[in-house]
Amino acid sequence: MATKKKKPKKIKKKLLDKYRLLILNEVTFEERLSFKLTRLNVFVLGSLVSIFLIALTYLIIAFTPLREYIPGYSSTALKKKATELNYKTDSLQQVIAMNETYYKSIKKVLTGDLSAEDFNKDSIIEAIKIEASEVDLNPSAEDSLLREKVDKEDKYNLFESAISETNFVLFPPVNGTISSPYSTKDKHYAVDIVVAKDTPVKATADGIVIFSEWTANTGHVIILEHGDGLISIYKHNGSLTKSQGDLVKAGEVIATAGNTGELSTGPHLHFELWNDGYPINPTNFIDFK
Repeated sequence: MATKKKKPKKIKKKLLDKYRLLILNEVTFEERLSFKLTRLNVFVLGSLVSIFLIALTYLIIAFTPLREYIPGYSSTALKKKATELNYKTDSLQQVIAMNETYYKSIKKVLTGDLSAEDFNKDSIIEAIKIEASEVDLNPSAEDSLLREKVDKEDKYNLFESAISETNFVLFPPVNGTISSPYSTKDKHYAVDIVVAKDTPVKATADGIVIFSEWTANTGHVIILEHGDGLISIYKHNGSLTKSQGDLVKAGEVIATAGNTGELSTGPHLHFELWNDGYPINPTNFIDFK
């Protein structure tokens, strides 16, 4: 038992025994500095220095660019590029999705594949079906007051008439007799206009050529995009004068009428109008006579 008690006392004594650390001049042996130390002090001081160095190293790695030189850490420029590429990839995916939807719409226009359910959702067709009797055209009290105020102001207006503006005017591509009218029942989403062979076919409005090729069923086909979701299609042409990507003006010749394609029954123009992927009746906007 006595030996067991002596061991802890001996360890404690070794930790608390005092030592002197001397710094001497090597030539004259003159004492420059001296420190009184114990083993416990040295252990505590070494531990504190180690903790400080570890904390300092962590701060340098975490909050300074020096970490880029440590193997395994990526550079800030690389992370920035990766972030930019991620945003660009996301944007490209959205553009690809929009293009796929657009191409599907063009394909639907070319093939005439349109279900009755989709057709019933066409806002333009629904707007055309609205009867005038269903619309209340009686002016309200506020409208009457506004009209009276405007009339009074017009008395002092220097201009006797005002010029009305329209968003766009559709130009008739050809003039002739309609042999096959627009019919949703027969799924004929176009009008067939009988014309002489080689009659100039003109653009119905300003736009860009998005398709100008030969197809087996409809012969020479040209499609124009006019903006605001409006597309015009010209089929069974004898020849095409415009290529894909060309800009055209309203009334500009884009093709010549003909009798091409397996589905053609004589010289005529098969003309279609589409808005946001849905067909509309061209005779509601164009007079072909």
